[in-house]
Amino acid sequence: MTFNPQAYAGTRAENENLLLTQLKHLIEDEPYRIANLANASALLGGYLADINWVGFYLIDAESGGLVLGPFQGQPACVRIPLGKGVCGTSAERRETLRVPDVHAFPGHIACDAASRSEIVVPLYDGAGALIGVLDIDSPLPDRFSEDDQDFLERFNEMLARYL
Repeated sequence: MTFNPQAYAGTRAENENLLLTQLKHLIEDEPYRIANLANASALLGGYLADINWVGFYLIDAESGGLVLGPFQGQPACVRIPLGKGVCGTSAERRETLRVPDVHAFPGHIACDAASRSEIVVPLYDGAGALIGVLDIDSPLPDRFSEDDQDFLERFNEMLARYL
């Protein structure tokens, strides 16, 4: 995945607002959750620089854990129990986790050996129920900043309005 500087040539704030507007227009009239999550992962995959995986893990009603949802990147782990790895821990705690070095995270699940840092943001539906997490990996250590976290939390809030 590579960043497309021609599509996003404004300031960071302008680019993020443009991406949120694009997301809204893609999902606001579409009731099918999987299609909306697929487009959301594609938008982020085309916007974010220096990432090697972006996608969603969704709560599986039967197991109570996470199951792989729409994503961009290499094949990934299919199921993650709550409380395991960065995704399962984020879902269990219902909080965003920024991990500067995935190899230092206790119980990290290595789906892609190239990943060095990760951010995981809980995803809720319009009623406030946890439905999964947004997971983004980077081959660079300490790739994700507080600004990235703020933007991705706003991105998920926009998604929640239409899921």
